[in-house]
Amino acid sequence: MSDDATGSALAERGLSGEDQAASFEEERRSGLRWVQRFLHEYPTAVPFIVLVVGVLIFSVVVGGRFFAPFNLSLVLQQVTIIAVLGIAQTLVILTAGIDLSVGAIMVLSSIVMGRMAVVWGLPPEISFVCGLAAGTVCGFINGVLVAQIKLPPFIVTLGTWSIFGSMVIFVSNSETIRAQDIESAAPILQWLGHTIRLSGGAVLTYGAIALIIISVIVWYMLNRTAFGRHVYATGDDPEAARLAGINTARTLIAVYTLAGFICALASWVLIGRIGAASPLGNQTANLDAITAVVIGGTSLFGGRGSLVGTLIGALIVGVFRNGLALAGFASLWQEFTVGILIILAVTIDQWIRKLSA
Repeated sequence: MSDDATGSALAERGLSGEDQAASFEEERRSGLRWVQRFLHEYPTAVPFIVLVVGVLIFSVVVGGRFFAPFNLSLVLQQVTIIAVLGIAQTLVILTAGIDLSVGAIMVLSSIVMGRMAVVWGLPPEISFVCGLAAGTVCGFINGVLVAQIKLPPFIVTLGTWSIFGSMVIFVSNSETIRAQDIESAAPILQWLGHTIRLSGGAVLTYGAIALIIISVIVWYMLNRTAFGRHVYATGDDPEAARLAGINTARTLIAVYTLAGFICALASWVLIGRIGAASPLGNQTANLDAITAVVIGGTSLFGGRGSLVGTLIGALIVGVFRNGLALAGFASLWQEFTVGILIILAVTIDQWIRKLSA
């Protein structure tokens, strides 16, 4: 019904101009409230729409090259590491925290695995376990500083980012463990880089399969266990969570420790992806992980978001970068577009919270 028709109907019922304006305003607010409730209940709706729109745009701009099986599998390979780190970051951000050290933890774990196996000559299995342990301990340290010492997560992880980064240089002696050396001494470390050939030239790496397995396990933990409920409650209102009997300090330590372990798994994916263990290996991936989480609809204020949204957010970053590259745009425009997406995602989150206040 048009505005004129609506106004006539209201006038026939004897409503004045002010009453009509008030009625229109009430309808508008009701509509916005419905949108707010919908987005609050389904936080993955916006990133899913953005992903679909992005795919449609690049299918027109780039053409058939974008939907080539090899290109689609390339996008998946490019976002695998970001997505694994994004899973770790999602756990932390759901508690209203943030972890700036996930990239450094990943690189440190990869260096521990590589040097113990190649330089120190330890069995590959022991080296692998020690690398996982290193990442887990780093996460535990973050958790203790946040939960027990009561330091702000941003400051804590900013400091440990520098500390873990320094440890990378110390342990590695600024030397890269070559792919050939890892292949001869510890081929298990490169195992996630192996591929499965699919039809149409598409390639599926074991790392992508590992991402799916990790995602399913963490999704189950967040949505089907008491631990997941405690994570959401701690991020939404820690005081209310404490009054409900939740040990928020223990929950925070568990979250950061689990995030560290997942970062160590990401180091395994990283070695499989590049073949080597390098101290310069993508330490800034933490920023890409935060980008995937925020674009995926997880609130930076905690208590709201989903793992599925993070995976969609990682795909959005990969699709836009890949599509812009195929369209001939320079890398600076790729970063520019990702920055716009981040700002829009945070703006939508603030808008939802303002309406719900």
